Amino acid sequence: MTETLRAAVLGAGRWAEAAHLPGFVRSPLVDLVAICDRDEDLARHRARQFNIPHVFTDYQELLSQLDLDVVDVCTRASPTDPDNHEELAFAILEAGAHCLCEKPVCHDYRNTWKAHELAQAKGLKTKVGLTFRYAPAMQYMYELIEEGAVGEPYIFNGYEQNSQFISPHEPVTKPDLIPPTGEEDQIHVSALEGYGAPIIDISLWCFRDELSRVVGTMQNFVPYRTAAAGQRVRTNIDDGDVYIGEYRSGGFCTIQNSYVAVGNYPGLIANIYGSRGALHCRLVEEFGECQTLHGAQPDAVEFVPLTIPGRFFPPGHQVGEPWPSLFYANLVHNFMQEIVAGGEENEGNFAQSARVQEIINAVERSVRESRWVDLPLA
Repeated sequence: MTETLRAAVLGAGRWAEAAHLPGFVRSPLVDLVAICDRDEDLARHRARQFNIPHVFTDYQELLSQLDLDVVDVCTRASPTDPDNHEELAFAILEAGAHCLCEKPVCHDYRNTWKAHELAQAKGLKTKVGLTFRYAPAMQYMYELIEEGAVGEPYIFNGYEQNSQFISPHEPVTKPDLIPPTGEEDQIHVSALEGYGAPIIDISLWCFRDELSRVVGTMQNFVPYRTAAAGQRVRTNIDDGDVYIGEYRSGGFCTIQNSYVAVGNYPGLIANIYGSRGALHCRLVEEFGECQTLHGAQPDAVEFVPLTIPGRFFPPGHQVGEPWPSLFYANLVHNFMQEIVAGGEENEGNFAQSARVQEIINAVERSVRESRWVDLPLA
């Protein structure tokens, strides 16, 4: 493996511009050589923005024509192609490249396990866009947990919510907000998967354990929305949800997600309580700050702010930079370091994504059947 990795990004949309592309550009371990998008004009625009030499509109041509070490999947789903992450992730691994993929890799957790197994068989590493575990505050929180700051963990409370889709008049641009025709009477998973995955990941990561069972509820608070063409459409999705999970070793978590809870981006809060202390991590842009971490102990129960050490910030960090580039730069650079170093280290990979997706699938089953659902599902 060369010291600089040749990388390509599939997808040139809003999230690619705000997070993925800046992350690749600022890592000293990356040479970003190509971008691919069905919209050629948009792909060329991003290529000019980020000084990318090669532009493609067909991912198969990209994989066959270029010698690549890493390929990033950051494509936008469409009504006719809602599962393109799955197709692309398997194609990249089959081509012999390490793969970074936005969530979900696959809507069925079993297929995500298959992708993980394929990567392992080919000696490749994977990473999923579980962005918030790479926030400097969250990385420091995990280090403190590992050092014993909370002792034996008892309770995890997780929230990921903001008011992105609170207005029924805001044009709907995400295909997953409109259930397929003929299926409007059954609530469809949306916030649970779109918003739930990062906080579910953090709940497993911080507790250092897996769940034994879950029970949940999903609500559709805004039943009608405005489609891109201007018409009023039925949107029977979970725009708010909550579940309780019990850990195998004892303890429990509560996880809440919503598109319609008043508040700012990214809207993630992680609280952990244990025998020796508690930690509160808040990733919400407010008054010029996008992350804070507080801690308390049994003999000093007032939560006090904790200073995040500089080692947890990504290359090129500037005070006040937006949270997407700050957090995602850490994700990309961490992945590049794992690849260059070799060895077994590979956090937030497809195996972790499969565990997260299995919980999402289990909560959906719990709602459908109005009962606790045991894990694992198989």
